[in-house]
This record gives sequence, C-alpha cells and structure tokens, in this order.
Amino acid sequence: MVTGSEGQLGRALVNAAATRGMSVEGFDIDTLDITDAGAVREVVGWLRPRILINCAAFTAVDDCEKREPEATAVNGRAVAHLAAASDLAGALLVQVSTDYVFSGTAARPYVEDDPPDPISAYGRSKLAGEKAAASAREHLLLRTAWLFGHGGNNFIEAIRRQLEEGADELRVVSDQSGNPTYCSDLAEAVLELVERRARGIVHVVNAGSTTWHGLAEEIVRRLGSEVPVRATRSETLGQAAPRPACSELSTAKLEALLGRRLPDWRDALNRYLESACAH
Repeated sequence: MVTGSEGQLGRALVNAAATRGMSVEGFDIDTLDITDAGAVREVVGWLRPRILINCAAFTAVDDCEKREPEATAVNGRAVAHLAAASDLAGALLVQVSTDYVFSGTAARPYVEDDPPDPISAYGRSKLAGEKAAASAREHLLLRTAWLFGHGGNNFIEAIRRQLEEGADELRVVSDQSGNPTYCSDLAEAVLELVERRARGIVHVVNAGSTTWHGLAEEIVRRLGSEVPVRATRSETLGQAAPRPACSELSTAKLEALLGRRLPDWRDALNRYLESACAH
C-alpha cells in the first residue's frame, strides 16, 4: 500500500512494485485523507497490506512556515494514524522523511545517529512524523533529499520552464548543498531495503553532492543551452522558510545494507532527462 501515490516518489514506487510482480494499491488525497484516523483504520483494515509506504506529505516548505499546524497535522500526527493502523494489520510501516530534519551546520555528511535539529516548520513537522513512525512495531524510516521524478513539478522542470520561456540568465543559490535524488532510483532502493528486512533509520540518496547552483548548471548544459547561471545567496530570495546550508546525507549504512551505493546524481539526472524527453 502506497499513500501519496500521485506524487513523484509515490508514482515511482507503484511502478517499481508492479514491475517486481508485487500486488500494490495506491492512495492519494482524493481516495484517502491520512489525517482522518477513522478512514486510515478502515482502509488499512480492509486492505491488510504487508507493507505500508507513506509518501503523502505537505512538502511546500515556505507554505509550511506560514501554516505550521496544518503541516504538522499532515506530516506528523497523520503518521501516528498510519502507525496504529499498521500495527493492527501486522504491516511494516515505511516512512519517508527528509534531510531538513537537520540544521545544516555540520562540517560533514549527516549519519543516521546524528541528533535532528530542524530550523524550519517543514523540518519540525517531518521530525514529528519520524517520531510517530517509530511508534509502529515494525518500521523503516528513510531520509532522502532534493527529489526529482516524473509526474510532478521539481527543480529540473522549473529550470527547463525558465529556459523555454526565454530567460536571458538564471540566478540560483550557491550556498546550499545536498544530494539530488532520482525517484526511480530511490524507489528501487526502498523495495530492496524492504526485501532485505532493513529496520530503523536509513539515509537513501543518490551518490555525490552539489549546490542548487551546481545542479542548475548541469541541467542547463545537458539541455544544450548556453544561458548563464549566476550564483546568488539564499538571503537574496526572501523565502519564508530557512534552509539548511549543508544537508548532505551519508549513505555508508545504505551501502552496507545493499552492498552498493546508488548511482551518481549526474548519471541519474541524465537518465531522467532522457526519459522525460522520450515521453
């Protein structure tokens, strides 16, 4: 069972599970409101899944800052409903979390045991979701970052759109670094971790890191454009929510569990662009 199945990661998970021959049911806000405890209990009780993967989330970071109670209801308390329902059904709860649970002040990639210290409402709400997921008897908590995938808006499509609209130059922040992650690669890793009976917290991102500016430069280059990408600083954007300056995640635990690392983000970006163009 996949909640948030119409999002980029939810779509990738449903497709990956079906390709593996797994029986999979997807639910999104139009078929299941996860903030409704009774509805969650009814649907999970009827379906009785072996695995429940929660991709549903309030992910608009700046909106979360203005609507923190709503963000906490979706990203935090609703996960407690899923955890309780998972226990009743005897299911494994897989909760998808974020690098934004960290402050971004570390001088190295974050490991799973580092204490969370979110600096935004979004990060606080997702940390509440982590704590709620941990109440499930069987749980796997995955932190990921900077997602891009098919079927939704993402940073790559935002850059492509600006180029198509004839932008003379792009201005992108260069003082935030992280791990761009392709939803298709993430979905395969999630299912493999489930098959290997992984539990607890695992960081799952594509290999390598960059800044948003570095990512934008690579996107522009691969799209064959010569539009310059100018570096700017976060404070110039006037965003409502603060962002971690360096939220890179260590994948040492993931590599030990899978015996491999996920492909480099540049390789993932190339495959995404090729697939997007093909469609």
